[in-house]
Amino acid sequence: MDREISGLSSMATRTVLAELTEHIRLAHGRRVRFDSAGGVEIARRVRHGAESDVLVLAEGALAGLAKEGYVLGDTVRPLWVSQVVAAVPEGTPVPALRSESDLRTALLSAKRIAYSTGPSGTALIDLITRLELADTLQGRLVQASPGVPAGTLLSSGRADLAFQQHSELMDLPGVVIVGPLPDGSAISSTFSGGVLAVSSQPSRAREVLDLLGSDAASKTARTKGMRAPGDQSPSA
Repeated sequence: MDREISGLSSMATRTVLAELTEHIRLAHGRRVRFDSAGGVEIARRVRHGAESDVLVLAEGALAGLAKEGYVLGDTVRPLWVSQVVAAVPEGTPVPALRSESDLRTALLSAKRIAYSTGPSGTALIDLITRLELADTLQGRLVQASPGVPAGTLLSSGRADLAFQQHSELMDLPGVVIVGPLPDGSAISSTFSGGVLAVSSQPSRAREVLDLLGSDAASKTARTKGMRAPGDQSPSA
């Protein structure tokens, strides 16, 4: 019997991969298992020789690993795009986000603003800088620990506004998603997949990667707050 195909991924794609690997097992008879952690931690594991077959990570991080030779360059492909959304604790007022002016008001009104260590967090800091609010908000920004959803800081009372990938916020208890950021301030991240250079089953790993990039997989991704590259319609 062929051994299980193993994968590594960041937390943003954990829920969609869990559902897709179960579908692959039932529909195609292939056993696939992903281990998910913070993107920085996953990249560290890859650079330290983690034995795995498939990698799903933010586009820039995966491209960097491919350039360093840890991922087979000809296998790299975009899989899903995830929007960054704002969220507040359940039971608190929901701010408007129809315009950049609304966004500025929401940021300035928040006492503590949670954000992630991933690409969405970096993009949020860049946005705050562009809005010329970096100095004003400096003491209010709270970065979640690697692999920990920023939304958990809302439910624990450590923040009253959070920004992160839709997929990481949508199923958290005690959290209400306000919605995506307004036009002109919108943030999205592309997550790509590739076969790791250390894979002992590269051909089968490529087949699994093809299944993850299929139209059927894209439909599942939409239910988890993501969309296929090139699909401009809002996520479910």
